[in-house]
Amino acid sequence: MTLILFVLVLSLLVFVHEFGHFIAARKSGMKVYEFALGFPPLALGFYKDPKTKKIVWVTPKDVKKRKLMAGGGAAVDEQFEYPATLYSLNLIPLGGFCKIKGENGEHVRDSDSFGFQKTWKKVVVLVAGVTMNYLLAAVLIGIGFMIGLPMDVSGGVDSSAILLEQPSVVVQHVEEKSPAKSAGITLGDTILNIDGVPMENSREMIAYVSEHKQDVLDIEILRDETSQHISITPEVVVAGEPARLGVVLADAAVVQYPWYIAIYKGFVSAMFGLISIFISFFLLIKGLLLGQGLAFGVAGPVGIASIIGDSARLGIHYLINVTAMISLSLAAINILPIPALDGGRLVFVLIEGVFKKPVPLKYEQLAHTIGFMLLLVLIVIVTFRDIMGLI
Repeated sequence: MTLILFVLVLSLLVFVHEFGHFIAARKSGMKVYEFALGFPPLALGFYKDPKTKKIVWVTPKDVKKRKLMAGGGAAVDEQFEYPATLYSLNLIPLGGFCKIKGENGEHVRDSDSFGFQKTWKKVVVLVAGVTMNYLLAAVLIGIGFMIGLPMDVSGGVDSSAILLEQPSVVVQHVEEKSPAKSAGITLGDTILNIDGVPMENSREMIAYVSEHKQDVLDIEILRDETSQHISITPEVVVAGEPARLGVVLADAAVVQYPWYIAIYKGFVSAMFGLISIFISFFLLIKGLLLGQGLAFGVAGPVGIASIIGDSARLGIHYLINVTAMISLSLAAINILPIPALDGGRLVFVLIEGVFKKPVPLKYEQLAHTIGFMLLLVLIVIVTFRDIMGLI
């Protein structure tokens, strides 16, 4: 079930992102060879014949036949492969793409290619994907506020908010190699009481733990609507600081807004969420450059799948919230000036716009290739760490 949810969420996020590129390219007069969900090999595709106005279906046999006609299985020039945009569903469900004519520097003299267009049109196409991811997150959060969305209410709520349930102390994150991790505390656990003392909010819990730093605490938690007791001894992680369990807490409550306020709140919350993600990336990169290691955990595909599965078990409003945050993270990552990503391509377009001369194609392609390989290595490392963490 977790794998299915992960594929569905990823497909939604990628579809929205690539649709942004697709619609912006089409509106800017660029030819789009293919709009695909998933990566090849092809499962099924279709295009609308511009002459007959009929739908023409494309199967793997058709692709093989066209390649053979090109000679020995060589790739066919996309410009002549299909008379209109091919909409395809591919067998590897881990992403998607929008193949735009001239996006890699070719066909610069053709009026319907990416390279031929003015700088501002190129910029619009490149930022359209991240814009759509932000809009998706805003819409999801808005919908969440209409039906009720979990929020940290430790700082209070505004007068228009409706609390659907009383706040409770919920575990948002469990640190690695911490007493809580060793004891089995997990994301989403609700702290009911400690040693029989009800915990009304996170401040009370932090104070109680620090006062009983040498004691074995009997913590009653609520998980999957079932209460259970866990014994934990707090530890002093940093000298001079209070004893801790190694958890990040939130005073969580399900908050609802009237629909007309929920829409506005969705866009505002998405913007603040995006800013927070940029700040987190800055701290992450700063820590790596200064040799301080990772300031916080970074999840790869396996870790994200696990998070999606955990959120789904907590309820639809948690799944909506997590999907929105992943969409914002995808937007933030793609707009960073990293070669091979939208932000890296944007840098080269802006350089061309300022100096009225493009960076030599071989250097740009080399930068994108190196950037792609580094990202691939990073994904492999993080994925391996996620797998070992699950083991």
